[in-house]
Amino acid sequence: MTLGKDAAEEVLAFWFEELGEKGWFQPPDGLDDTIRNRFAGLHLEMARGDLSAFHSSPRHRLAAIIVLDQFPRNMYRATPLAFSTDWLALREARLMVDAGLDRELDVHSRCFSYLPFEHAESIAEQDRCVQLFSHLGDANYLDYAERHREVIRQFGRFPHRNAFVGRESTKAELDYLSQPGSGF
Repeated sequence: MTLGKDAAEEVLAFWFEELGEKGWFQPPDGLDDTIRNRFAGLHLEMARGDLSAFHSSPRHRLAAIIVLDQFPRNMYRATPLAFSTDWLALREARLMVDAGLDRELDVHSRCFSYLPFEHAESIAEQDRCVQLFSHLGDANYLDYAERHREVIRQFGRFPHRNAFVGRESTKAELDYLSQPGSGF
């Protein structure tokens, strides 16, 4: 798949029409393989950093964010590669929000444009995430944003990533991870 308008539209059709809300939060069996088979090549192309082909509209920027932020979490689950393009997704999300382009999207689309802030291991980005989600008026999304921020406030990183990225967990992190519902 080559970069550009057609790729962006294919990503959006897959994410919002084929998969949809139920699939985002209760992924069907085989989703990781499906995303890997259909979009790993596109992700690799985009990981090289030239995303100008996705800058033609807010929707196409959103497609770039989904490929860089959501897809690797599925394609490379439980490996360091799951987070390998977070910095690019965050860059694209910042550009979108700073230009006010997020306000041209529907609520669900805006949520996905804000998730790179929620996935960042930075309290400043977490604060921005909570601010962005607070303007949407969706209590569930805001609750998740606040919970992510609290983990970063407490540990400065997401302890559930430690095992995947080769970081040693502190005793406090291990205690936290032993609690039900501690991972995201």
